[in-house]
Amino acid sequence: ETWKDWYGDVMREADPYFWASKLHFSIADVSFYNYPYLFGFLFSKGIYAQREARGENFYIDYVNLLRDTGNMMAEEVVEKHLSMDLTKPDFWQQSVELVRDKVDEFERLLAQRS
Repeated sequence: ETWKDWYGDVMREADPYFWASKLHFSIADVSFYNYPYLFGFLFSKGIYAQREARGENFYIDYVNLLRDTGNMMAEEVVEKHLSMDLTKPDFWQQSVELVRDKVDEFERLLAQRS
């Protein structure tokens, strides 16, 4: 049912082993293997948090940030366009708070089902 809700008519039937095809997300024995995924996820959450905080003023900074991502290190691009320091906890804390909010929401939904 969830598969159908998510994918609609795009896929004919649910693949019960779909999760297993993404094994690389679960490799814990290889140091730093998942670091790029985690960094990208939390980085995008931090950018989203800034969008929420800045509202309409965010758009031009975001466009400029995207333009510079191929030419600058992450620390530099965030400092230049968002005036934040990736070496400090503030940027990452806002990212983790967004994730925590989603986990809390998920737990509330689970509690409603039981």
